[in-house]
Amino acid sequence: MTKKEKINFVINTLYTLYPEIPIPLDHKDPYTLLIAVLLSAQSTDVRVNKITPLLFERADNPYDMIKLSVEDIREIIKPVGLSPMKSKGIHGLSKILIDKHNGEVPQSFEFLEELPAVGHKTASVVMSQAFGVPAFPVDTHIHRLLYRWNLTTGKNVVQTEKDAKRLFPMELWNELHLQIIWYGRQYSPARGWDLDKDIITKTIGRQSVLQHYYKNKKA
Repeated sequence: MTKKEKINFVINTLYTLYPEIPIPLDHKDPYTLLIAVLLSAQSTDVRVNKITPLLFERADNPYDMIKLSVEDIREIIKPVGLSPMKSKGIHGLSKILIDKHNGEVPQSFEFLEELPAVGHKTASVVMSQAFGVPAFPVDTHIHRLLYRWNLTTGKNVVQTEKDAKRLFPMELWNELHLQIIWYGRQYSPARGWDLDKDIITKTIGRQSVLQHYYKNKKA
């Protein structure tokens, strides 16, 4: 397959499997999405979706959030992990949103990445899912899949994001990154991987990855 044929195969397969793409994190507006994405760092969407209703019952906007202490927030979000850092980030960014942005989540990568505990990946998710701005948020899972598919040689998510944006049409970015996430969970996980079910990797995967898989399977 040529590179273009591989890209078309990935796009067609993903759109066949996921014609409609649910957003994994429950939210109702840009602010609650921002908080949910922040909480998802080194956690699972399932765990975050269990905790955010408890947090948002107390505070689902920056004005109510700053009425809580950092310790109050920390106690609620403890199950998602990294609660000391995340609670400070949530309280701090809520105050900045009020002081600098009239309580609204800014529609700008620059302003989002200035907020405490908000990195490029979090900003990209908010820009794409809340505001519809083309972005290609790359986490470790998307990085793993694009490497398996021989579509990147990147050693980190930064390079993989550049490769993804170069290879895939911009108008598909916002849907594709979600489709890849869902595909990875169902067919190409880091653990318990069954290559026979992983049609994309089996068809276009990096040869070294396929050899490593079969070698370990025989062992």
